Amino acid sequence: MATRWQQVGRGLADVVFPPVCVHCRGLVEDSPLRQVCATCAEQITVITDPRCMTCGHPFFGELEGERMCPHCADLAPAFREGRAIVLLKGPARALVHEFKYHHGLHVLEDMAVLFARSPGLAEWIDGATLVPVPLHARKERERGYNQSQLLAECLNRATGGRAEVCNLLRRLADTETQTHRDKRDRQANLKNAFALAEGVTISPGHQYLLIDDVFTTASTLNSCARVLRRAGGLNLDVITFGHG
Repeated sequence: MATRWQQVGRGLADVVFPPVCVHCRGLVEDSPLRQVCATCAEQITVITDPRCMTCGHPFFGELEGERMCPHCADLAPAFREGRAIVLLKGPARALVHEFKYHHGLHVLEDMAVLFARSPGLAEWIDGATLVPVPLHARKERERGYNQSQLLAECLNRATGGRAEVCNLLRRLADTETQTHRDKRDRQANLKNAFALAEGVTISPGHQYLLIDDVFTTASTLNSCARVLRRAGGLNLDVITFGHG
């Protein structure tokens, strides 16, 4: 949390150098977020119930009886429950792209605000271990950071430090980008890509939460979940910032 003097300093800086919205490029004024203008901030959908318990995508409108989620109907998840914070469209997508591809670490403050708005999230992760999806060492050197690691730390701060962030996994294969691959190609691309970090012991009764930036086909998350499950992680869930 920012101190009072840090808040004053940021306020003065915003007057002299007003921040520009990451989505529409307009000035950010009177907005609940620092990097998204008030108009664009209203377009960000924080996901609430009812939602798919596997991938976290919301069910819009009235929900009667069981409903099959089209996003994960054939997923066969190796994890128990998945939860996403926002729908990845418009301004929310711009936040992720700024963070992931343009070294925009400044947007983490807005992501923390959105984490804090997610109903029941703090209670759900209480006492859990947050496990970032690892990057290969080469890719992390090029980017300068692992976005999933920073998101896990951001999530923990935003929810009052109730959990613990631990790097329990390592990435063995320097795989090609998944962005333009379909589900089958993604799964093949990630075969044997992850392993347990050296010296790690998994407690079967403890809750582990895999953390990643986006839920798309969940191929990466499933690959990581299988490693933890084989090591004895039975209480295993997933959190991503965006879904889409």
